[in-house]
Amino acid sequence: MAETKYIFVTGGVVSSLGKGIISSSIGKLLQARGYNITIQKFDPYINIDPGTLNPYEHGECYVTEDGLETDLDLGHYERFTGIRTTHANNITTGRIYKNVIEKERRGDYLGKTIQVVPHITDEIKRNIKQLGIKYKFDFVITEIGGTIGDIESAPFLEAIRQFKWENEGNAINIHLTYVPYLSAAKEIKTKPTQSSVKQLQSQGIQPDILVLRTEHHLDDSIRRKVANFCNVAPDAVIQSEDMPSIYQVPVNLQNQGLDEIILKKLGLPVGERPGLGPWRNFLDRREKATEEVHIALVGKYDLQDAYKSILESLAHAGVYNDHKVRTHFINSEQVTADNVATLLSGVQGVVICPGFGQRGIEGKITAARYTREHDIPTFGICLGMQMMVIEFARNVLGYADANSREMDETTRHNVIDIMEEQKAVTHMGGTMRLGAYECDIRKGSRTWEAYGRQEKVFERHRHRYEFNNHYTAQYEQNGMQCVGINPESNLVEIVEIPQLKWYIGTQFHPEYSSTVLRPHPLFMSFVEAAIAGKQPC
Repeated sequence: MAETKYIFVTGGVVSSLGKGIISSSIGKLLQARGYNITIQKFDPYINIDPGTLNPYEHGECYVTEDGLETDLDLGHYERFTGIRTTHANNITTGRIYKNVIEKERRGDYLGKTIQVVPHITDEIKRNIKQLGIKYKFDFVITEIGGTIGDIESAPFLEAIRQFKWENEGNAINIHLTYVPYLSAAKEIKTKPTQSSVKQLQSQGIQPDILVLRTEHHLDDSIRRKVANFCNVAPDAVIQSEDMPSIYQVPVNLQNQGLDEIILKKLGLPVGERPGLGPWRNFLDRREKATEEVHIALVGKYDLQDAYKSILESLAHAGVYNDHKVRTHFINSEQVTADNVATLLSGVQGVVICPGFGQRGIEGKITAARYTREHDIPTFGICLGMQMMVIEFARNVLGYADANSREMDETTRHNVIDIMEEQKAVTHMGGTMRLGAYECDIRKGSRTWEAYGRQEKVFERHRHRYEFNNHYTAQYEQNGMQCVGINPESNLVEIVEIPQLKWYIGTQFHPEYSSTVLRPHPLFMSFVEAAIAGKQPC
């Protein structure tokens, strides 16, 4: 393709409609036709990034390979399409204003008065276009966060209004709205969609395609009505019904010809409809999997989106092990030595979840001890790995006060500590190890086997504190092996107890790298071990 094509995805009526899933599905369908695509997210909040946001506020913080803390939708983009996103794929209002202010301070604007239009909108457009220009993508799909009518979204909408006119024929808008069903009246109501489209039109944007989120099937008469009132062609009104799995959405959209409509709107040849073979094979295996394996997630955030990538990674691994993974959240603040056996009864595997701060750590330590002593497959991720290390120090090495320097500045046995060079950094996030780092894996270890006998991997990090190498020999002599090491810093990345069925902790976040068509090998191995430990019926 000579010119990059741009697709903008906006949302109306209510939030949480699934713009990220729709954007990811569009990307998947265009990929299946041989196009080189990327997806970016514009978030209207003023934070520079979601790294300092409480997961209760914004859900999981996802991390790209180049070390940007981003919105959780980038996880959907990668899981659906297999692309690797970067800092250019997630832009916030905070970053836009920061860039403009820095340019103004440097004198780049030659003394002009800085205004939302044109300076903020120009910066937004620059970020939209630079992906296509720099990497020569065929399609750049841009999801606009928030809901039409939000005051925070106004500069982004003005930017895409201008962009569509300046790139006529190369840019379209897909608007996602909600069509509610009133059970008392037994009626599907289209008025919210009409109102949302009118709001969008009042911003100077005419949607080219409408995607209607609905819990009930919409017949052709409803779709024709929406098309008529919203100035959209009838075949460009697509419905996105609730599905048993988000991974069925691309197939549903393809069955309605969404990818064909996009190509027609952008003046591109339609050609044959691709088969989505591997994707459909995944869905077929998921459908046929009838046996279940039960996995407990021990963490402090009682919110599904806080552990989104972990849940999806477990689901991927379950499908390829021909099982449905049933997850059970256990609030680590409520775990004690007296109730841990009851709380973990009936599960075949345990994930000690990541996180920050002291709240709930003793419960994680208690859970790690129970699973170690009862040989239950256990996967500790980031802070979860550190809790496994602390538990081992307390109950095997005999250091009763062992702790992380993060939790106890005065501990004499700081088995988890901050690196010396990090201590002088004062900005929150400045001490973080973020993004992909190399890890050498010990040959012959269980982790080495899980990775398909690879001796070198690259995994993504998001943490501040590290395993204290001063204690390495004591751990190794007493049964916990440090089998993954960063070759540059000599930092410990992976610990395991080989005498147990499956007891592995990783300082990195393997969940960020699992995709539908390439499940992460550690999750695959962990779920396999959990299945092997099931009691026969």
